[in-house]
Parts: sequence; structure tokens; C-alpha cells
Amino acid sequence: MPRTMNIHSHVAKMREFLQRERRMPLYGELLPLFGYRSRNAVFGALRKLEEHGFITKNRYGRIRATPLLSGCIRRLGSVQAGFPSPAEEELADTLSLDEMLIRRPDATFILTVQGDSMTGAGIMPGDMILVEKGGTPVSRDIVVAQVDDEWTLKYYIKDKNGVRLDAANPRYPSIRPRRSLNIGGIVKAVIRKYA
Repeated sequence: MPRTMNIHSHVAKMREFLQRERRMPLYGELLPLFGYRSRNAVFGALRKLEEHGFITKNRYGRIRATPLLSGCIRRLGSVQAGFPSPAEEELADTLSLDEMLIRRPDATFILTVQGDSMTGAGIMPGDMILVEKGGTPVSRDIVVAQVDDEWTLKYYIKDKNGVRLDAANPRYPSIRPRRSLNIGGIVKAVIRKYA
């Protein structure tokens, strides 16, 4: 094992394997996955990953992903958003946010929102958006677009005069491309962190 191990790189490789294969890699599969030649290097890397809480081992020595590695979160049921009702904590399922939010991982990227032109759509400054490249937008999709050499986040609207981009804040005017319009991707989800 190298003197300094890039934990983030190893975690990314294991997450990718887990998403692709729907299982944890076997010890022999970790050699090429991590780029090691020796099983001792693999054991050392796994020890570090266990110390950082990314994996655990069962009593037979098999590695298991923790929620920190898999991105899975316990799903306990539902909560009333209207009037309060009695509730019991019951494990309904586990949920991978990656699986729920990302349909095409290879074509998806995250951006942090700056500005308030989309607040009417519930997209606030500081939110993160998941954007999927390669799709063809339809009217009312929220897109990341390059308009006349500047990037923006707006509603995509197709009308009898062509394409325009609309803000979700009345303080901002519609934009019609003068020279060029390139769609960088379609917004698929908004992520907001409280506190």
C-alpha cells in the first residue's frame, strides 16, 4: 500500500462498484479496483476505510458498506405535514439518494445556485441542483443554458417565436438568444441543506 492513501479516491471506486454491481467487491476484485499488486495493501486500505466508518466486517470477515459509503439512509415511514397524528418509528426500507435522484450517473453533475432568479420555482441561492446532460428539454423544464456566451438557470419555453428563457422571479425579464443557445442540461432535483 502506498505511504499515503487517497481515501476519497478509494471510496469513490467502491461506490461506483457498488452502484454498478449492486454488491460489495470481493477481496480479489479490490486489487485491480484500487490498483494494488499485494493483498496486504488491500487489507491495509480496508483497515483505513473501516477506521473512517465507510465499511464494517461481519464475523466471517466479509466487508459490508455502511450508509456513509452506500449513501443509503433508513426510511422510517411518513410524517403528517398537516395536523399532528400519532406515529411510531418503524423501519420501512432503506433508500439510496443516488438511486432515487440520479437516473444517469455518467451524465449527471451538481451545481451550486447563485442568484435569486428561480426563487418562485423553489430554487434558492446556495441550493445545489442535479443537472442531467444530453436530454432534449420540453417547455417548462428548468435548464442550465449558455445564452450568448453566458450561463444561466431558467425555465425553457418554446413558443411561436422560438425559444426563450424565463426566470421564476418577476424582477427578471425573459431572455431570447441573439446569437447562440446551448443547453448544458436539465435540472432533475434540488438539494437544500438546513443548518
